[in-house]
Amino acid sequence: MTTHIVSSNMIPINKPWIGEEEKREVTSVLEENTLTTAARDGGKRVRDFESQMRNYLKAKHVLAVNSGTAALHAALLAAGIQQGDEVLIPSFTFVATANAVVAAGGKPVFVDVKKDDYTIDVSDLKNKITKKSKVVIPVHLYGHLSDMDEIAEVAEKHSIDVIEDACQSLGSTYKKKQTGTFGTMGCFSMYASKVLTAGEGGAISTDSDELADKIKMIRNHGMVEGYDTRVLGMNLRLPELSAAVAKVQMQKLGKMLEIRRRNAELLSKMLFPSAKKSGIKIPQETADKKFNWYLYTVAFENNRDRIKDALAKDNIGATVYYSPPVHKTPFYMQVAPGTKLPSTEWCADHVLSLPVHPHVSEAEIEQIANSLQAALEK
Repeated sequence: MTTHIVSSNMIPINKPWIGEEEKREVTSVLEENTLTTAARDGGKRVRDFESQMRNYLKAKHVLAVNSGTAALHAALLAAGIQQGDEVLIPSFTFVATANAVVAAGGKPVFVDVKKDDYTIDVSDLKNKITKKSKVVIPVHLYGHLSDMDEIAEVAEKHSIDVIEDACQSLGSTYKKKQTGTFGTMGCFSMYASKVLTAGEGGAISTDSDELADKIKMIRNHGMVEGYDTRVLGMNLRLPELSAAVAKVQMQKLGKMLEIRRRNAELLSKMLFPSAKKSGIKIPQETADKKFNWYLYTVAFENNRDRIKDALAKDNIGATVYYSPPVHKTPFYMQVAPGTKLPSTEWCADHVLSLPVHPHVSEAEIEQIANSLQAALEK
């Protein structure tokens, strides 16, 4: 096993912002000794968190679960995915998107992405639709927005459900509307590295009363009252301890996003001159698409790995997400053999994400920019 020695002054790619308020809330859960509950509506803190997130997203329902993967899995079960139903997904994403499809009995059909923002390519989506297509899962990768209007149009034409993978995009907006509120359901993650954390955790947003009822059963072994399992479900509940952290994090979300934006804008400003000169592609918002800046991802024409190593020597935790892409992993090469996605494969070989999380100071942003420029000049 290779041991990576990380210097204490390393700028990590992501780091949760946990303060005294989270510690107090967790302590009060321990003192009350109600660590979790199998109640249909969840525990007190689960309900508090769901209510905060509902207000933030302006969604009718938010259901907390114990991971982003659980959110995707539960959403697919709620959508009624049967054995062999096709689910259209990008391959340039974390493997959870595909794993949830397989776990629900569906067949993942991989769609290429656009090089400019790493989200699903609608023209390739149209080519991949068949009579078996039941759901499309656009992934708002790195907090970048998928083309939701075009995707909705295609989905409607073919009677396909849209389930958004918004696991990385809490706080990103498309035409001033939050991600996770465009499809029939939106799935969020509260993993340790995300813009809002519960350690582990997830949530599903929906405006459908029927789907909300179904998800409440699915996250709790399919039960409604006692041992009366009515649909296939599992234990996907969010414990009170995790909800306690998430609840406090929701109160800081605006502030955390503000600092990420400040850092990202500063980094863009510093990198812009060398971007023009050396052909690196820096992330850019549009009038309609505003990012949460979960990851600040740049693309290089070449030498990506050499630059990543140079940054590591300068104690900057620049990271490659996602190489190999899902269709190139050993398991999915068996599930979907012969899949060719040229843009996805190009992105996997050329992108690099840089730290802009709330713990990164302005001086460190300058350090990142200088280190990157020096590496480009070599």
